[in-house]
Amino acid sequence: MLAVIGGSGFYTFFDADARSVKLDTPFGEPSAPVTVGTVGQHEVAFLPRHGASHEYPAHKVPYRANMWALRSLGVRQVLAPCAVGSLTPQLQPGAIVVPDQLVDRTRRRVDTYFDSGAAHVSFADPYCRTLRTAVTGLPGVVDGGTMVVIEGPRFSTRAESQWLAAAGFSLINMTGYPEAVLARELDICYATIALVTDLDAGIHVGAGVKVIDVIGEFEKNIEPFKKLVAEAIGQIAAEYTCTECLSHTGTPLPFDQP
Repeated sequence: MLAVIGGSGFYTFFDADARSVKLDTPFGEPSAPVTVGTVGQHEVAFLPRHGASHEYPAHKVPYRANMWALRSLGVRQVLAPCAVGSLTPQLQPGAIVVPDQLVDRTRRRVDTYFDSGAAHVSFADPYCRTLRTAVTGLPGVVDGGTMVVIEGPRFSTRAESQWLAAAGFSLINMTGYPEAVLARELDICYATIALVTDLDAGIHVGAGVKVIDVIGEFEKNIEPFKKLVAEAIGQIAAEYTCTECLSHTGTPLPFDQP
């Protein structure tokens, strides 16, 4: 099964005939019940990352519960649309980018299911090549870039923004980690689809990033963004065959036991 984890403004994805599945996990309840419907040839699960009413800020999202719940449903592929800031003038608001690298600058988030034992996760390439190709083949999508994930909920200072840009990062976000590495631990293919909503504070000479502007830009683009995600789903083969996104920890997953 394939899943979409929606970010800010991405609260629904299906028509009314979809079904809702309430789940619990060893890590508590996910952000919201999972909605399951059909997009083309795919059965697709949808989970609003921040909750049905946007009740979870980025640093409080129950990431472990979210990914565990999806995997328990049989999800093996996740597309993760999100809002991002740009750290380069070349990526203006409205651009859609599929990053190929990630840098973690969060501080207080639990980012693993392994609380004991010597389990080390392969994560050199954090995003699934197969899923990325399905999206980057669509018109107007920017292929590649490094997304740095900060703790939030505050935006960056100008000095922080300039520092991150000087390091060569192109996008800045608050939710892309630990979601990606938890997916890898569960042998889930994962790819981010990033909608640029603003130029970060150190790139733009104005008043700095304001949430009202970010939300406004996202709302302006949300319907074509949803359409693009649906088109990307249509480019993904119905049969799951990926072997590149395995965690390689050697630890059996409970979902795959007889």
